[in-house]
Amino acid sequence: MNKRTLNAADAPQPSGGYSQVCEISNPTRWAFVSGQIPQSAEGVVPSDFGSQARLAWRNVEAQLRAADMTLDNVVKVTTYLSDRQYSAENRDVRNEVLGERSPALTVIIAGIFDSAWLLEIEAVAAA
Repeated sequence: MNKRTLNAADAPQPSGGYSQVCEISNPTRWAFVSGQIPQSAEGVVPSDFGSQARLAWRNVEAQLRAADMTLDNVVKVTTYLSDRQYSAENRDVRNEVLGERSPALTVIIAGIFDSAWLLEIEAVAAA
């Protein structure tokens, strides 16, 4: 698989560690990770946003491992936030987790299924 990230010069540039386009050529496998919630396998949901975001990302990583993939394979992330007030902290945690990786990205402010959850993260990965 070949992965290339792009940002058109004549369109708005991304800010915050993502790419406007993540182009994939010759993938042999795709994984579509359902929205991962900020809940541990034991059913514990942290109370603060930062802890919830890190836990949701750990859950994304766990699902990727189950598919024999890692965050390096992620090409698209959609994050659902329960409130706009978490936007900056969400970006900070995402950058902490993804590091130099820059998948295509969408953040949506939405009603979340469980009122205890402050976010949900879904991903698409390719290998």
